[in-house]
Amino acid sequence: MKRASARSTSAASTAPTTQRQKLAAATRQRIFKIAIAEFSDKGLSGARVETIASRSKVNIRMIYHYFGGKEALYLEVLEFVLGRLREAELKLKLDVDQIEPVTAIVQLYDFIEGHFAAHPELSKLLSFENLNRARVMKRSSAIPEMSSPVLSLLRTVIARGEDDGSLRKDMDPLHLYVALVSLCSFHKSNAFTLSRIFNTDMLATQWQEDHKAQAHEMVRAFVSAGAS
Repeated sequence: MKRASARSTSAASTAPTTQRQKLAAATRQRIFKIAIAEFSDKGLSGARVETIASRSKVNIRMIYHYFGGKEALYLEVLEFVLGRLREAELKLKLDVDQIEPVTAIVQLYDFIEGHFAAHPELSKLLSFENLNRARVMKRSSAIPEMSSPVLSLLRTVIARGEDDGSLRKDMDPLHLYVALVSLCSFHKSNAFTLSRIFNTDMLATQWQEDHKAQAHEMVRAFVSAGAS
């Protein structure tokens, strides 16, 4: 009986801690989700900790408790959105290894294009950070490390394509990746201004699909063997 009582006492003492941990994790996640929206809409300088706290329904001190401050929270947001892109890109590895190199590169383009479409906050955050010359991003040691796997993946595809004669020679993985991202993102991140300049709704589904089809042709023409 004493032993059972001891177990009950132990369970009672640990249960509140576990519950507090769950509540703390949920609170932190709620703050973080709101912070992504605030920073992507207003940038680091425009976003206010008070607004994030209010929308998260927490005391402002909780943000400093969980994240250490506004800039630390912003940096964690940057690492998260870029990390999510890299993690998803690398899930393509098994598929990419099984298909011919030109199609593999087009498939990587399709994935990046879809990711930017599904996560517009990524383009917004990168635009704000570019305006500030990557001042906060420079503090991250994790972000540069994220690029290595995807460049390694492209390097492998390029080598395979050079060996079987399907890809042009001497393509640089970084130049190729930047070109793919440019084709994927420029018309989305600048759609409002371009639509106004050319009096064309570039966010219309049909325009986006037509542009994607053209991008496929451009990528295939550039990477295929025999391209000048």
